[in-house]
Amino acid sequence: MTVSLAVLATSSVQAAGFSHLQELGQQGYQISAQARLLGDSAEEPEILGSITPEKLLTPASVTKVYTAAAILDALGPQYRFTTTLKSTARPTGDGVLNGDLILDGGGDPGLTSEDLWRLTQRLYQAGVRRVTGQLLVSQWRFGPVECRTVDRCAVTERSDNAYSALLSSSGVNYGSWCVQVAPGAVGGPARVTDCNAMTPLMGISNTVTTQGANGATGLVASRVQENGTEHLRVAGKITINELPQEIYRASADPAAQTATILGAMLELAGIKVEGGHGTTSERPPSNAIRLAAVDGKPLQELLLRMLNYSNNYMADVMALDLVDEPQAQLDQAGETLEAFAAEIPGHGPVTLESGSGLTTGNKTSAQGVNSVLEYMYGRSELFPVFAAGLQAPTNGPMRHLRRGSQTFQSHVMVKTGTLNQPVAVRALSGYFRTTGQRWGVFTVLVNGTSNTPYLSWSRVLDLVSLDLDQMISQH
Repeated sequence: MTVSLAVLATSSVQAAGFSHLQELGQQGYQISAQARLLGDSAEEPEILGSITPEKLLTPASVTKVYTAAAILDALGPQYRFTTTLKSTARPTGDGVLNGDLILDGGGDPGLTSEDLWRLTQRLYQAGVRRVTGQLLVSQWRFGPVECRTVDRCAVTERSDNAYSALLSSSGVNYGSWCVQVAPGAVGGPARVTDCNAMTPLMGISNTVTTQGANGATGLVASRVQENGTEHLRVAGKITINELPQEIYRASADPAAQTATILGAMLELAGIKVEGGHGTTSERPPSNAIRLAAVDGKPLQELLLRMLNYSNNYMADVMALDLVDEPQAQLDQAGETLEAFAAEIPGHGPVTLESGSGLTTGNKTSAQGVNSVLEYMYGRSELFPVFAAGLQAPTNGPMRHLRRGSQTFQSHVMVKTGTLNQPVAVRALSGYFRTTGQRWGVFTVLVNGTSNTPYLSWSRVLDLVSLDLDQMISQH
């Protein structure tokens, strides 16, 4: 009995650090939370508060902490993914390539139209003016990747968002199409143009009307499949004094999208491809030679974008990049992340089915995530890059974080995670710096149940900020 009382007393003291957050537990929400100070190599971390810290819950986009740590650990901040144009033929003296032109996708999670244009220019500089075969986009590393969520599975037919983009080692522009909507004449149609080409690269149905200066802008867009081709429907209103609005919708086939964009760029550069374009999951022939190549941005820049904007496409592509075998799938990517976590002292059990956190099957604990954060804090050569991807609430791009006291706003770096189906998930994790200049880590995972299906971010942030404010101020 004496031992049990001691354990209960210790638990109560630790939970007291999250005295406000406990209100959600009393209302039926599931919680795994822990905040602890980081000691030096000779010290044990000091736990400031915890609520069932080993409980396995869905972390949503806090999963991206694992993906960022694992790929930094494996490749280093300056690693660049390379996208290559190859062929088994060499251009003749008059610029003819008698064979197929193959884009060998290097798994670049940040490949953009600008990169494809640079690749096109380098092919032109290599002397190519005509291709007698096809333009083939090879996604032999991974793609098509089997969808694991309802939203992603629906994208092949229809897309009303960009966050559920499908995955490919040869995808461009984060697996999404982009159009720009600008006002026309008052009372007339708006102007809808492709963001990345002089003429639209897919069918566009535009029923957006231009309103006077006192009107209101409201746009609705869906990308659908019609007769085997992609088509964008844009409707609504835009005011005459509104700046052009960009709309992103997930592509039905990222590799085919790359082929379409690159094909248009080749034509614009004066390189004729006689055989059209297509995609393949086959590896380029071993005797294929490199005609042109482009290196993407350094990994440290890609991570900044992936973490700051919680880009699901980038996160899952990065996780797939960690798999050695060709034609990788998300299960293998998840296993690679799990193996990384298993090597971190004190982590404990974890299940990861994706690198983005879109999949509800991902399960980890506050203690586990904090172990990853502590591990990265100890990697002095990686920590600055890793931490830079987290948001300071006071100036981060996610406005819903700008809550709480000035102490919370300016002493915390955080990654958040959100899911709404089948239950609400609100998760946040990161580092804090106390007023005594000590570093700490914290993770809060809150999952709803069938009896508590909804939870606002403001409610969670208000409670967590009060608790962290006290911990920061008292140490």
